[in-house]
This record gives sequence, C-alpha cells and structure tokens, in this order.
Amino acid sequence: MTNVPIRFACGLYDRMLSLYTGEVKPAGIDLQFEAIESPREIFDRMSGAQAFDMAELSASEFISQMAAGDRHFVALPVFPSRVFRHGLISINKRSGIRTPQGLAGKRIGVPLYTMTAAVWIRGLLKHEYGVDLSNVTWVQGAINKGGSHGTPTVKPLLRPVNIQINDSGRSLSELITADEIDAIVGTSLPHSMKTDPDIVRLFPDFPRVEQDYFTRTRIFPIMHLIAIRRELYEAHPFIAKSLFQAFNKSRDIALDKLRTPIALRYMLPWMTADMETVDRVFNNDPWPHGIEPNRPTMTALVQYLVEQDLIPHAIPLEEIFVPVD
Repeated sequence: MTNVPIRFACGLYDRMLSLYTGEVKPAGIDLQFEAIESPREIFDRMSGAQAFDMAELSASEFISQMAAGDRHFVALPVFPSRVFRHGLISINKRSGIRTPQGLAGKRIGVPLYTMTAAVWIRGLLKHEYGVDLSNVTWVQGAINKGGSHGTPTVKPLLRPVNIQINDSGRSLSELITADEIDAIVGTSLPHSMKTDPDIVRLFPDFPRVEQDYFTRTRIFPIMHLIAIRRELYEAHPFIAKSLFQAFNKSRDIALDKLRTPIALRYMLPWMTADMETVDRVFNNDPWPHGIEPNRPTMTALVQYLVEQDLIPHAIPLEEIFVPVD
C-alpha cells in the first residue's frame, strides 16, 4: 500500500524537530515538513488558499471558521504553540495604568483583535481581574513595524467593537512611546520597551503570576492546533491516529533532551533548574496533547470566544477535534 503524501507547514519548534529530521515517521504517511518561521504566514496561506495538506493554525481562527459553517478543515488535538500571556501585556506608565483595572477605557494596541493571543488576554483580564473592557478602543496593527499583522481571513464579529485600524505608517511600538496608545497586548513586546523607561510589563513578576494562574485554573493557554484538509482526512481517516502518535513521540524526544544535563540543549544556563520547576508545576507533563488533559484550557478558550462575540455559542470539544484513538 502506498503511503499517503502530506505536505505539512509548521514552525520548527523543538517538539516538531524529530518529524522534520525524519527521526519520527508517521505510519503510512510520507510527511513533507515545510518549516516556516512566521505563524501568520502559515495561517494566511492555509486559510486563504489551502496551500498545505496540514498546518499549524490559529485555534481561535479554526473554531471561528467552524462556527461560521466553514468546514474545509478538521483538527487534531495537537498543540504546536502554547504561551502564557500575562508577560505580554505592556503599558505606558505615563497613561496612569498601574493595575489591570487601569486598562478600562484606554486605547490598547493589538496586532489583530480576533487573534488567539488577544482572546486569551481579554479573557484572563475579565475573569482573573474583573477588568471592564467594554469601552476600550482597540488600535489594530503590527507591533514592531508599520502596517497590518499579515493578511488574515477573519469572520465578521457578531457585534460591533470599537476597532481602529492603525494606518499611520508607524508601528504600535512607536505609537505607545508617543503616548498615542496606552498599552499593547498580543504576541510580542514593543521594541520601545528597550529605549523608553515608561514602557513596561503590566505584570513585571510574570513567571510567578503565570505559575499561580496555572496552579489554580489548570489553564496553559493554547494558541495553535493542527488543521488537516477535510477531503484528505475523509479519504484516509487512519492518518489522524498515525499523526497523533507521531506528534506525541516527537514531543517526548524533545522533552527527554531538555531534561538531559550532560550538554545543555539550548543557551539557557539554568535550563536544568528550569526544567525541574516545569516538571514540578506540570507534574512531569508540561505539553499534553489530546482532549481530556486540555479540557480546562480548551473549555476556557471556547467560553471566551462566545463572551467576546467571535462565535454565537459554545461548541463541544469532541466536535472540534477528530478522534485519534
């Protein structure tokens, strides 16, 4: 039987490296791994033109497309990107912001209002700190360059939101140091933080805050999932289980290397101590795949999508992901 060829686009993360090198080969599949550093490029090419058979995809975009009736893709409960977001809220102290509640009514820069990172940040600000974001003006554009954040395929919002497009030709980083916006949320920090002492993190002690958040909520925010063209999956349904097993094996190899102190895997001098902290906080399973170990996280994401009027109602997780057993 001929293997099924699958062209796969993804960032070259440590948990994907063994699939890229061919050390891990999914059974019955010829995986053609196309490493692309920019997630936004992958999303735009996958959602806009179905340029790949399989790709990492924004979780919020996938679920929003599904809720709107777009069923071009199915999803695996495999999560290439997860990031706690407390540390990626930057503020201009000159605006008077000192606490999360100080964001109410402000002008906040965001790369893309509908992006998963922004959904998570708005959700945690509301649920953890009771922040009223109803009167915020969202200024949308790229953080550290002029123009837009890619060319996303975005479904219409279910209610109007005060979003202003940054068409100034300047970056959000430039706007915040010019006192034209008060804060920035999203996927990175503004470069102006290095030159303007008043541009700082809202949560300076973010590792402690994020560990406490996870310990209480069991939420480790998921950014991306794995999307497969539906017609490919329906023609070869076995690929879901084969791929799931291969993704798990590749992740396990990466974790073993991180835990090996003989030679540090990355240029992180205290990586061994960091991994001991990670294993203690996450009970030796910091990057789980599958629905059940991620139920608190994915349930929260779906809830936030409903609350923020990106989808009309909650979708059961079992409908979002295909079976992998």
